[in-house]
Amino acid sequence: MTTTLRPRRPDDLPELVRLLGEQQPSSGYPVRWPLPFPVEEFLVRDDEERAWVAEVDGRVVGHAAVGQVRDLGVREVLRGATGGVGVAAISVLFVAVDLVGRGVGGRLLDEAVAFIRGTGRLPVLDVVRTHGTAVEVYRHRGWQVVGEARPAWLPADREPVLLMALPESVGSPIGSPDEVSVEVPVEVSVEVSVERQEHHVQADVALGG
Repeated sequence: MTTTLRPRRPDDLPELVRLLGEQQPSSGYPVRWPLPFPVEEFLVRDDEERAWVAEVDGRVVGHAAVGQVRDLGVREVLRGATGGVGVAAISVLFVAVDLVGRGVGGRLLDEAVAFIRGTGRLPVLDVVRTHGTAVEVYRHRGWQVVGEARPAWLPADREPVLLMALPESVGSPIGSPDEVSVEVPVEVSVEVSVERQEHHVQADVALGG
């Protein structure tokens, strides 16, 4: 299987809309479904900086984007937790159901991280708290929980989302160790591959998830 990444094009949207809807029942992403606005607006956002699709044998099978953090509450939490460094959020990361476990999600995530680091900023994202598997997948890849927040898109009956950041070196602290005290539900061992669980990943920091 040959996986390639390329910038998203306007003509990718119909297939991405279909893929997003197809994988939502198993991943729970997006949290709100059906969306209260056109799915195309979820995929393409005003503050988006870059977006990629993954292709396997010419077929679009995944998507990821990078954008700014708009939600003021989330920005405040991140500012306090990271010491005010510049950040960018990985968002709208999903993969076709039939290719979960094939490394597509990991490729997209790595591409987004590389872009953010290339601009001198810190990669951040959020995870719905009840998705303990996703939290452990990210931790296994070096991400750290730096706080929690209630972005505007989060339903009132949901617990705050967990905010995570990826330091330059695995294990390096982000901000002061006294600033973060968040209990995270643990559902699986950290020895879970990101590819096997990639469709459970929530990567939508304050961007309308």
